[in-house]
Amino acid sequence: MSAAVLSDIWMQFVETRQQKLRDELITEYAPLVRFVVGRLGIPPTSLLEMDDLLSYGTIGLINAVDRFDPARGVRFEAFATPRIRGAVIDHLRALNWLPRTAVSRARQIEAALASLEQRLGRPAKEEEVAAELDVSIERYRQMLLDASTTVLSLDVTLNTLPNDDMSTLKEMLEDQDTPGPAEEAERHELVLALSSAIDQLPEREQLLLALYYQEELTMKEISKVMSISESRVCQLHMQAIMRLRGMLHAQKPEGSQSIPRKHTEKSIRTQKASKHDPLHLQQAAEIKGRQEMEAVVGGKHKRLI
Repeated sequence: MSAAVLSDIWMQFVETRQQKLRDELITEYAPLVRFVVGRLGIPPTSLLEMDDLLSYGTIGLINAVDRFDPARGVRFEAFATPRIRGAVIDHLRALNWLPRTAVSRARQIEAALASLEQRLGRPAKEEEVAAELDVSIERYRQMLLDASTTVLSLDVTLNTLPNDDMSTLKEMLEDQDTPGPAEEAERHELVLALSSAIDQLPEREQLLLALYYQEELTMKEISKVMSISESRVCQLHMQAIMRLRGMLHAQKPEGSQSIPRKHTEKSIRTQKASKHDPLHLQQAAEIKGRQEMEAVVGGKHKRLI
């Protein structure tokens, strides 16, 4: 677009404030946003992607278009550049969870260190920096701790893999909820041992375990199904758990630690999922090992009923 045409658009926009003219001006000066953002020197591993930075810069451009007055004799590029830069920096500051006082103290420390090292000709000591800042040693060390905190996005791309493969920080972190190979193998062995041990239980105790862990009936409800007292249900339940612990302990090699009661109960307990609730079934399907445990307890239940 020629300078004469652009000048006419500005004059018409100042007089009429038409939305169409405003959009034409924003489109014409859109490359200025990319130029200004590129000169800010923001690293690609920052909290925001380039598209986000350009969006914030465009907001500054729109504000500049609305406030610009060609009659003042100032070029629009010179008028809009600080506003575009300021819009991006303001949003970056809003993402920084550190208070402005902490950022200010960090800058004071940097200035004090630079000033002292220039005067002394050597690295400054803690006492000297604290005296320069007129604070105590403890306060100076606390200021260092406040300024040392770094916030990184889990979506930051890290070029740390061979062959220039890109990976995010989230992919590089260890998932504490995912069991390792040894834990997975141990769990599988425990499921097999538990299945074998449940097969050796009396049918009455197998039925009780199926009602309690798979059907999730209460002790009172189980007592009505089995036509026994609630206290008797508790006794049979404890007896079944003790039988399983004894069988599993007998199968373990000598010198191995015994299996705690909580670990035994956790292994035979199925996750809460109703056969008629698709949402619960979907959630339960995401839990590793659930199918094996249902086969261990649920299979006996079907045969007994």
